[in-house]
Amino acid sequence: MALFGSSMKTRMVTAEEALPGRDTRPYPVPTHHAVLGTPLEGPWPEGTQVIYLAMGCFWGAERTFWRQPGVVTTSVGYTGGFTPHPWYEETVTSRTGHTEAVMVAYDPAQTSAEALLKVFWEGHDPSQVNRQGNDVGTTYRSAVYWTTEEQREAVERTKAAFEPQLRAAGYGPVATELRSAQDAGPYYLAEDYHQQYLHKVPNGYCGLGGTGVSCPVGVVGA
Repeated sequence: MALFGSSMKTRMVTAEEALPGRDTRPYPVPTHHAVLGTPLEGPWPEGTQVIYLAMGCFWGAERTFWRQPGVVTTSVGYTGGFTPHPWYEETVTSRTGHTEAVMVAYDPAQTSAEALLKVFWEGHDPSQVNRQGNDVGTTYRSAVYWTTEEQREAVERTKAAFEPQLRAAGYGPVATELRSAQDAGPYYLAEDYHQQYLHKVPNGYCGLGGTGVSCPVGVVGA
């Protein structure tokens, strides 16, 4: 996953600079989650909510979330950019504008946006700009894209609780991109081999690493 020693661009491309892409998905994707057995693109049980979380390499991030209680399904894909229906090889050039993201579909009766966001904040270094560790480029930027007003409020609360702790531990301010999924644009499922990658390749690369700073969320739904 990491392109060590590469000179990947850390400047966000504009829509005019982005690769042109294509009109339809250029590769097949699985219909069901390899671990949970649930549909990757629905239909899901009534009331299921969706949030998109980007924290660097999506292989390790997806595994983190499919293990969380109350999660219905997860998938990995590309969002927040300009190029329609990109290939992986295009996104890692940083010329599509996308970030590697995990789509998390969850049952709000069993978990909450706050609980998932606590995992998000603690699971990577959100003070890093357009990178996570050895993974460098805008495609590895930290981001949260919400789909409900309740999620937006949870993002603001958890960021406000976590950022002072992060600064007190010697890290910089939170650099995470925060906006609605509608504003971020379409989410494109990644190729088959990326889905649940660390289940298929248990010893595969995982660049995920937190800061050791705890997110003091006051009320976490369960």
